[in-house]
Amino acid sequence: MAADDPSESGDALDPADVVERHERQLEDLLADVDEPTPRGDEDTTLELAGLELGRRDFVKAGAATGAMAGLAGCSGNLVGGGGNTTTAKSSESGAPDHKVAPGEHDEYYGFWSGGQSGEIRIVGIPSMRELMRIPVFNREASRGYGFDDQTAELLAESGGYTWGDNHHPVLSETDGDYDGEYLWVNDKANGRIARVNLKYFETDAITDVPNVQAIHGCAVQSPDTGYIFGNGEFRTPLPNDGRDLDDPGEYTSLFSAVDPESMETQWQVEVDGNLDIVDTDKDGRWAIASAYNDEEGVVVSEMTRDDRDYVKAFDVPAIEEAVEAGEYEEVNGVPIVDGTRDSDLNRGDDPIVRYIPTPKSPHCVEVGPDGDYAFVAGKLSPTVTMIDIAALEESSDPEDVVAGRPKVGLGPLHTTFDGNGHAYTSLFIDSQCAKWDIEAAVEADTGSSEPVVEKQDVHYNPGHIQALEAMTVDPDGEWLVSLNKLSKDRFLPVGPIHPDNDQLIYIGQGDTEMELVADHPAYPEPHDCVFAHRDKLDPATTWDRADYEGEKEYVTKENSRVERTGERSVEVKTSSMRSEYGLKDFTVKEGDEVTLTVTNIEGVRDVIHGVAVPEHDVHLAIAPQDTREATFTADEPGVYWVYCTYFCSALHLEMRSRMLVEPRDD
Repeated sequence: MAADDPSESGDALDPADVVERHERQLEDLLADVDEPTPRGDEDTTLELAGLELGRRDFVKAGAATGAMAGLAGCSGNLVGGGGNTTTAKSSESGAPDHKVAPGEHDEYYGFWSGGQSGEIRIVGIPSMRELMRIPVFNREASRGYGFDDQTAELLAESGGYTWGDNHHPVLSETDGDYDGEYLWVNDKANGRIARVNLKYFETDAITDVPNVQAIHGCAVQSPDTGYIFGNGEFRTPLPNDGRDLDDPGEYTSLFSAVDPESMETQWQVEVDGNLDIVDTDKDGRWAIASAYNDEEGVVVSEMTRDDRDYVKAFDVPAIEEAVEAGEYEEVNGVPIVDGTRDSDLNRGDDPIVRYIPTPKSPHCVEVGPDGDYAFVAGKLSPTVTMIDIAALEESSDPEDVVAGRPKVGLGPLHTTFDGNGHAYTSLFIDSQCAKWDIEAAVEADTGSSEPVVEKQDVHYNPGHIQALEAMTVDPDGEWLVSLNKLSKDRFLPVGPIHPDNDQLIYIGQGDTEMELVADHPAYPEPHDCVFAHRDKLDPATTWDRADYEGEKEYVTKENSRVERTGERSVEVKTSSMRSEYGLKDFTVKEGDEVTLTVTNIEGVRDVIHGVAVPEHDVHLAIAPQDTREATFTADEPGVYWVYCTYFCSALHLEMRSRMLVEPRDD
């Protein structure tokens, strides 16, 4: 560490010193970075379109801004870059009331990824009230998830990890619109994809996708949920079994197709570079993935050497034909098709994967509601690259598929739509949301800011933004949510780890000015969200016994019993209702493996019964008409009270049973 490094003394860092330090580190890093050189005639250097600063100055300015923002509390927008186009707001609000009166219901369901918590959060729109949490990759006691045998087995068989990092929730579609049946979400930490049943709002399947470490992008194949696509982000050897440990040239990223019903991985495609976000066209042919690190480096200076990367457009029917023809290598039971640039399958006029040059390190891709364009935000370029989807088939020149590249502001990350001709792009560095005209961007010169209609300040550093049903063929407009990574001074201090800030913005039907109407603190770190109108979902309010018939017994009060099934195994079956269990007590022996089956025989919605067995790590949460099972070992003799954990009635505290564990003589 340099002698004049401001962190050397151990004292608190001055923000200005931190900025200086970041600038010096970046100068040292970029001093050794070569300017990109063409690999061949077809690989011309791509300038950062519309960027007025030099590349190094831009990166340095962005990092410095982040450093200052990270230490200095403030009450306004942190950075400039388009601030002069921010619309001034009048004192009178044009937005409808976003508050929902007591007893009234929200109009939309919002499904938030929970990030490192591994859960899905249900939020009502427009109220932004959190309604429920659905555990996915995490154990969760209040719902008994991971504690009953069925969900514990689900987690164990999908890798046995103790957590997940979910990012991108997506909803099942029919004819390009949400049908209310399922939600899928990825696990970036452990390479998994999970399915949530929207009849019961419960995770019912998780697949550990072979050959990948991190599933980042996740998308439903439109228009009728043909596949669930997952982008394997981290490049590793194939297979990753100890070979080529320190030979990054042999690493690869994989694009995976998962069957939505069986949840089995059908095939994978290996590509150059690191895959990131993925979306599909509206006709079922193209899956388009943003990507970075086409340099295939392993450290920052290597991964950011060149001024361009390549979006990957996967021709799904062509890939299926290659699999059908046996043109693949099987690794860990999965057919893997070679989609790298040098693959024989990518030679000629009909490659299975088209490589489209974009400004360096793009972060996302979203397909517009009419299916005409895919929008790729620049991250390190202040532009959004618009890919003409029809041209993917018509043109053999990757450069010809770029329909427009408007300059929207600093740090563009994600784009959403109102269905009325406007796109909205989050600007991470500018801490803004930019609204721009899609067709004007097609007509404008490359790098022009003319298509930008207005900008809205957000607080602070937005990642994903989503408008109502923006990923369908018919968005609803009206509301947009900005999921901001930082909240800083917006809420009461709660210690060094701050909440995120989800902000509700009124956008009308695209013919009105944006208006920020509400802040809502969010437990770290929600990553993305998706919305569906309440009329498109029909959740059950009690369980249908037929849905688990043949798998678990429906235990009545009269049929509650204890059955010894072996020398050291016993089955205990009991009902639950207000305010009693079907068995007042039950006796087992020390060392017995106990399988406890409990049915909630209530038929009234919202009357949940819990089953907790102290000192045995047992907790079941059982909805009306549902049955759950838990298996555990009664390893110590004694009296163990079984009690209800949900406050179900005035006699809740008296709702008890006893497990009597007799000493074993032998």
